[in-house]
Amino acid sequence: MIRASGLVGGWPGRPGLAFPDVDLPQGGTLLLSGPSGAGKSTWLALVAGLLTPRAGTLVVAGQDLAALRGAARDRWRAATVGLLPQRLHLADDLDVAGNLALAYFAAGLPRDARAIDAALQALGVQALAARRPPQLSGGQAQRVALARAVLLRPRLLLADEPTASLDDAACASALGLLQSTAARCGASLVVATHDRRVREALHGAQVLSLQPQAEAA
Repeated sequence: MIRASGLVGGWPGRPGLAFPDVDLPQGGTLLLSGPSGAGKSTWLALVAGLLTPRAGTLVVAGQDLAALRGAARDRWRAATVGLLPQRLHLADDLDVAGNLALAYFAAGLPRDARAIDAALQALGVQALAARRPPQLSGGQAQRVALARAVLLRPRLLLADEPTASLDDAACASALGLLQSTAARCGASLVVATHDRRVREALHGAQVLSLQPQAEAA
């Protein structure tokens, strides 16, 4: 599912960061841990195809990401990767169902109202389909964002700091939801966090520990 060797990457205009090698099988779970500034978001961006590797190899779901460019990479991402960012990026001017429909737009596919309804039902927020994001609680918004992330049944689900600012009960609920949703889709799951509670909850996961480092050329 994810194979990285000698991977170096970074944001435009900045030197790259060197990352440890990874070999995550399909259906596996990876805990990407480390303090703020260790490069977790950069690694996620590389794996999601938002950044191009500068050195090394990175193969995700059988695709060498260095070989993809432009619209082809965007289509691959939409069809293969489900993203649950720390900032959920729900469009306030669209209702919940419309926010899910954005996944189809990104993939260049026609909107499937039945699939949207089924995804919302699976995440327990079907009754909120006509609401707009400002009318949702934090937990409801997270479920809507997760429904959008898995709508096209991605092979890889990436969650960036999904337990930030959550109390213990909400943290356990969010992690259980991520695991059960990934299992239902047959997706590999990567959770990036500096929250020690996540390490305890995902005790069977493969761990990739990142530490602040000098930037590579």
